[in-house]
Amino acid sequence: MNSLGEHILIELYNCDIELIDNSIDLEIVMLKSADIAKATVVKSIFHNFSPQGVTGVIVVEESHFAIHTWPEHGYAAVDLFTCSDEMDYEAAYMFLVDALKAQSHSFKKVLRGEKEFISKDIMAQH
Repeated sequence: MNSLGEHILIELYNCDIELIDNSIDLEIVMLKSADIAKATVVKSIFHNFSPQGVTGVIVVEESHFAIHTWPEHGYAAVDLFTCSDEMDYEAAYMFLVDALKAQSHSFKKVLRGEKEFISKDIMAQH
């Protein structure tokens, strides 16, 4: 990894509406995705909004897994952040596509804190 971390931004469309509006079931799915990714779970918190929608965050030793849902649109936005080369975000991504029954999906990876840039920035300050 040539960065301090990888931030995976996942877009899930036309998901199972009942599932993405249920904080208890969604937490189970997200915890399973963390397990599949070989992440080490520290703590999780999930909240149902009124009249609909869920936000949840799982703190993992490698960083975090987060989800925000809009059941009225069948949409879920997922962020996976890792500072470890060992975490298998692709396995977690494919699991979430299947578990949430997303009819279409995409992801992109953003490198956070690229080491070459950080090294130059630190040297420029001295």
